[in-house]
Amino acid sequence: MSTEPQKDLKLVYTLFCDDVRLEAGNKLSFMGVFQNIMVPQLPADLIKFAVVNHWQGQGRYLSEVRILTPDRQRYVVVSQPTSFEIATGGFADNIHFFVNVQFPTSGQYLVQTLVNSNLFEEQVMTISDVAEAQMLGSSEAIN
Repeated sequence: MSTEPQKDLKLVYTLFCDDVRLEAGNKLSFMGVFQNIMVPQLPADLIKFAVVNHWQGQGRYLSEVRILTPDRQRYVVVSQPTSFEIATGGFADNIHFFVNVQFPTSGQYLVQTLVNSNLFEEQVMTISDVAEAQMLGSSEAIN
C-alpha cells in the first residue's frame, strides 16, 4: 500500500464512546461519549465501545489503535489496521470498534493511535471502581 508522509496529517480529536451511527446526510451520531469509566468492580468487561479519530490533511494512511495497561507492560486490546484516505483539504473519520474487552485493574490506560505502524498520538482513559472512588471522596472530605 502506498502511503503519504505523515506531515500532511493532523489528528483533530479522539473520542471514546459506547457506539457510533451513520445518520442521513453522512452525519455521525456518538452515543455515550466518555473520558473515564467507573465500574462496580474490577476486573471490568466492556461489551462494546469505540475509539473515533477525526483527521484533517491529505493522503492515504493505515491506522490502528491499541490500549495498554496502566503499567504499560501489555496490551489490553489491539485493533486491526484500517486504511483511510483524505482528499486535499478534506477530512476523514476513522472508527475502531472493540467488543468484550476486559480491564483487569483500575488506573490510567494508555490509548495509542498509530499511523503507518508509527505511534502518532496517545490519550489517557481512566478506569476506576466505585469503592475506590468512594474512598478517595471520603479522604478528600476529611482533609
